[in-house]
Amino acid sequence: MSTGALTESYVQEVVRRVPADQRDDIAGELRATIADAVDAHAESHAEPDGEPDGEPDGAAAERAVLTEMGDPIRLAARYADRPLTLIGPDLYPSYLRMLTLLLGGVLPAVTLALMVVDALDGANVGQVIATGIGTVLSVGAQMIAWLTVVFAAVERFGARVAPRAWTPDDLSEQRGPDEGLRGTCATIVWDALLLFLLVWQHTAEPYRVDGARLQVVDPDLWSGWIWPIIAGFAALITVNLVRVARRRWTFPLAACHAAAQALVTLPLAWLLYRAEFFNPEFLAAVNGDDWTTPDSFYTAVALVVLAVGVSESVSRFRKIAR
Repeated sequence: MSTGALTESYVQEVVRRVPADQRDDIAGELRATIADAVDAHAESHAEPDGEPDGEPDGAAAERAVLTEMGDPIRLAARYADRPLTLIGPDLYPSYLRMLTLLLGGVLPAVTLALMVVDALDGANVGQVIATGIGTVLSVGAQMIAWLTVVFAAVERFGARVAPRAWTPDDLSEQRGPDEGLRGTCATIVWDALLLFLLVWQHTAEPYRVDGARLQVVDPDLWSGWIWPIIAGFAALITVNLVRVARRRWTFPLAACHAAAQALVTLPLAWLLYRAEFFNPEFLAAVNGDDWTTPDSFYTAVALVVLAVGVSESVSRFRKIAR
């Protein structure tokens, strides 16, 4: 029994959703499978005299077989090994833990900080409450959106790692906290807070001197050196989110972390060494006329920043073998 128009339409719906180099093989396999199923279906519904029960051209059998095979989109997803869910069951627990951390820890801290700033600026109670509500809605939506984007990208494009088979021995392991996960989550919160403070001091100009508002960081850096630092913080947050989703460090992930760390560490250390990171007007207001911060202080801070950056990068590579 040859396949009909319905079969050909079904096959085309499947193969157009699979990689191009697999389409011919999948199409041939699918046509043969459907043809065999149609023949078997027609024989099982044949009358005792051997004639099929129903339409002689097998259209009813073909329709029944395609109905049993189901939606071609789902079948194509199985052939291509692509999930139909935005975040699959393997990543969803990590996604939920990270989302809970962000919404339950970072979001309240950011909201409270902005409400305090408004209160210090002389805003009334209604304005402070409005700022809190607006922050929860806007920042919360951004957290949910970007976290979902990262986990969905890992679900679609990340290398698939076969999950280890569960045994009862795992019960004792699950009772103890995952220190690696906690450390990574704490790092994400810290990097996000530093990034927020860096941008916030630029927009809010929180320091006041004789009625004038000053930034803590040199405003001239926003035309150049500050952008690699901001990009580095954003990259660090993204890499650590991917680590939470993947549940372990890999060499490519550690290499990406090292590159992101370098984006933050090298410009920051250079600016500190040259005493060009802080706003000169802010330093003059803080130090007063009788004190000037010695160059050795900036050199020492720059060395500490470099040491921390190198240590963080090396530690990620050491964790690959664990």
